[in-house]
Amino acid sequence: MRYIQAKQILSKDLNINIYRGCTHGCIYCDSRSSCYQIDDFENVMVKENALDLLGQELAKKRSKGIITSGSMSDPYVHIEKDLQYTRKMLEIILEYGFGINILTKSALILRDLDLYRKINAKNRAIVNLTITTFDDKLCSILEPHVSKTSERFEVLKTFSQAGITTGIWLGPILPFINDTPENIGRIVDAAHEAGVSYILVFDFGLTLRTGNREYFYAQLDRHFPGLKYDYQRLYGNQFEVPSLNRTKLWEVFLERCQKYGIITDFQTIWDLRKSRPQIQEQLSLF
Repeated sequence: MRYIQAKQILSKDLNINIYRGCTHGCIYCDSRSSCYQIDDFENVMVKENALDLLGQELAKKRSKGIITSGSMSDPYVHIEKDLQYTRKMLEIILEYGFGINILTKSALILRDLDLYRKINAKNRAIVNLTITTFDDKLCSILEPHVSKTSERFEVLKTFSQAGITTGIWLGPILPFINDTPENIGRIVDAAHEAGVSYILVFDFGLTLRTGNREYFYAQLDRHFPGLKYDYQRLYGNQFEVPSLNRTKLWEVFLERCQKYGIITDFQTIWDLRKSRPQIQEQLSLF
């Protein structure tokens, strides 16, 4: 862990990342890509003045919008358990009457359920968890240092039962590894059981850029010997790496979500994630 100073903490569209880098160890993480210029990725950088900046910036805003966290670095990396910067961030967001839309893979978020409830009572809290595979054993390979899939579904269930909107970011889907109709179907089934409102899918595949590609291939050599050569043969140095099963996966995904009434339309999801509570009235119609 190392401390850095930030000049600004909120982007124009109210995105915030208190940490840079991650210790979850996901073998596919795009944030490792060289374009993001995060050196020594596992040595997490903490924006030491983030909380002071957040209070100053929120005090100047008239519109009480939804703040988004988790786009580049998980808000619940391991050091958060002791530092509690994310919890303090939530306290500030609550104090100024803003909403929160957060993405994580960690069950540590349950620690802050009390704050999400309070924020949701004043504005809106939306809790998203990334899910890649239904299989806990495979999860421990793809995402070795973070909460297993079964634990994440328990998190989603707890927040849903607390009246907080929950969503899943489904992916990445890795060719020849988790790109099976059974995996997608079981994830959607479990999402329904957990009370999830929506599942966001950009596509069935993954992205590989310089920096991330080399790390990913090294992990394939370690856990799936020989599979790297299939990737190289089929995809070369492509940025987009789609599953060969993507058509079937879309069919299974959409059919199963329609069956359960889980929202998949990108624009509806995006409006929910960016808008104030009147969108909740629209969701009750689905």
